[in-house]
Amino acid sequence: MKTGDSATMIRIYFGEDDRWEGKPLHEAIVEEAHRQDLAGATVYRGIEGYGASTRIHRRHLMTSSDLPMMVCIVDEPVKIDQFLPVLERMVHEGLIAMSDVEVIRYSPNTST
Repeated sequence: MKTGDSATMIRIYFGEDDRWEGKPLHEAIVEEAHRQDLAGATVYRGIEGYGASTRIHRRHLMTSSDLPMMVCIVDEPVKIDQFLPVLERMVHEGLIAMSDVEVIRYSPNTST
């Protein structure tokens, strides 16, 4: 991806209790994005939120109550399109949102 390129941003929203093949869903998504050589992925944990269930999820004292999570990935539209079928199998309950973006700055790590 080069600066000034058009790209696709995908955001995946779900609960922190969600899992894929025994591991936390956010870890599975990041590992699969890495395996497919996507430009990068970032995981965010929300402090409060709700979705289709309309139940508000928030931290209670010392315990979690399925806090909201979001994984954000930006890459070339073709690579995101190739990633979508896998992602749709992984996310059973949640929201997948895509938008077109313009890359202003991208600094790939050139060291190995």
